Amino acid sequence: MNRWTLGASLTVVLAVAIIAGIRFGSVPISNADLFAVLIGQGNPIDRNIVLELRLPRVLLGILVGGGLAVAGATFQALLRNPLAEPYILGISGGASVGAVLVLALGWTVAGSWVLPIAAFAGALVAITLVFRVATATGRAMDVRVLLLAGVVVAAFFSACIALIFSISSAQTVQSAVLWIMGSLAAANWQSVILTATYTLPATVLLMRLARPLNLMAIGEETAHYLGADVEGVKKASLGIA
Repeated sequence: MNRWTLGASLTVVLAVAIIAGIRFGSVPISNADLFAVLIGQGNPIDRNIVLELRLPRVLLGILVGGGLAVAGATFQALLRNPLAEPYILGISGGASVGAVLVLALGWTVAGSWVLPIAAFAGALVAITLVFRVATATGRAMDVRVLLLAGVVVAAFFSACIALIFSISSAQTVQSAVLWIMGSLAAANWQSVILTATYTLPATVLLMRLARPLNLMAIGEETAHYLGADVEGVKKASLGIA
């Protein structure tokens, strides 16, 4: 199967998933009712269910799932490991620490934007620490050292989360655990726009790095001989992912 056929097939699957996600639920929506809502007609109840509840959840699920898939593929290419994902490099742990800290301090009352920004900042701190450890022995970033640095940083952030949980109230711990588990229940257009603001540009940038990443998946030495800026691609792709 060539890439165009695969792309067309996945597009069809995605379209079917979107329709199914909007149609099926506690209140069934027929194809006719869905079409009426999408063209600006339909009764107010159907419009509210489709436009304010289900469509934001479906779109947010696409953005989150697509973003995780692109980031995971990037890590797999860099580490030349099909099992690589953000947890291995401690990035998810850093994001969790940022979010848990905000919940423990009660800063979420300042606005819904505080939690995702704190998580994003925690992820940046994590990848910065991984960079510093991985390059401590020289300017070149060895993939094996990078992987071990990620394991160390992940263990450190896991300990931080355990410490915060141990001194927090039961309600804070419950909220933090639910956040870490993830949910699309509270999805709205604001969260969709916020997620799209950084997910879509990052995806475009990583797709532009697809060729050097493919070369690096074969081997860093081969990628270097074929003209790829190995160290630059490593730092850029890890930071963006």
